[in-house]
Amino acid sequence: MATAAPALDYAAFASELDALRQRLEVELAPQAAAHLRRQARWGRLCTALGYATAWIAPNPLSAALMALGMSARWTIVAHHTSHRALDRVGGDVAPHETSKGFAKGRRRWVDWLDWLDPAAWDFEHNKLHHYHTGEVSDPDLVEEQLGWLRDMRAPRWAKRLGIWLFAGTWKFTYYAPNIYALHRREQKRRTEGRQFDPSVSTTDVNLWRTWSPFSADGAPFWRDVVAPYLGVRLLLLPLLFAPLGAWAAFSVLVNTVLAELLTGWHTFVIVVPNHAGEDMCRYDRAPTDRAEFYVRQVLGSVNFRTGGEINDFLHGYLNYQVEHHLWPDAPPLLYIHAAPEVKAICARHGVSYAQESVFRRVGMLLDIMTGKTSMIRGTTLAKSERVVPA
Repeated sequence: MATAAPALDYAAFASELDALRQRLEVELAPQAAAHLRRQARWGRLCTALGYATAWIAPNPLSAALMALGMSARWTIVAHHTSHRALDRVGGDVAPHETSKGFAKGRRRWVDWLDWLDPAAWDFEHNKLHHYHTGEVSDPDLVEEQLGWLRDMRAPRWAKRLGIWLFAGTWKFTYYAPNIYALHRREQKRRTEGRQFDPSVSTTDVNLWRTWSPFSADGAPFWRDVVAPYLGVRLLLLPLLFAPLGAWAAFSVLVNTVLAELLTGWHTFVIVVPNHAGEDMCRYDRAPTDRAEFYVRQVLGSVNFRTGGEINDFLHGYLNYQVEHHLWPDAPPLLYIHAAPEVKAICARHGVSYAQESVFRRVGMLLDIMTGKTSMIRGTTLAKSERVVPA
């Protein structure tokens, strides 16, 4: 159960990371917006090429391009923009490229029409997950969320098969209703004036209630999320190809459904393993200061293979998970330059830095999900407990 060594100098570790962030932020500010815009263009190009060929016939190439466009729009553009990646870089950044304007109001139809409600995503991911990583209140703590599957008496191969069948639809069968329900619960807490309790688990969400259009939670979910998305993706866009014939419209519809499954599997692979594995830490209390927060983000996050713009694009820049969790509001360009230096800082201070192939990490994720292995019950030193090493 050992994690950070007691001799770790938390203050010095944090100081080096802060200095690195400050230096790179200044050096890379002029290029950060252009880099993120380029990723956005690549995603839009994939989407355009997918639809430009989707009318010909149902085919995996068109569906794969459409799927990659959807994945990039979420994991690269929406993800980093909502985290304030371009809010402080200066220059000619447009309002819709900042967290305050992106996907807000009517801009949602242009910036990020998705299964995920932007406001719900901001709360569940940007706040709950990032600032309670590995804690019981982290809604993305796989070991906690899938306790029922881990405890289920079933062959491990059957559990794995069920996971892969689910993975193609996880974004709209689980993630979208889950974040929406958590956001509504948070709104209710604020209305009632209750304090946020980080010891409360997020495993009690009733997904069936959220998916039912006849429930108090389900009706607004259908109105705000399901109906707009299905109306545009599965009705309006295929109908735009109707002048080319019924076969063309049918082909676009089939390719769209296939693209949903492909982007489900793709994002499952690059998103879900980020904090799962027998070498990843989870915690029973909140960190006491920024230094302890930094240590925990490193010990509870894993990088995949990094480097090369195509490789990074296909990973949705989630292959820089350690750096992203240290500084959630930094642009992805900073992560590229920071990664080797962060790794060196961790080595100097004796903080374990995990980096492996995404395929290796998916295997470790499945072991956690099925109960074959368990995460480390981590311990770090609170600010009041530390003794600076001699």
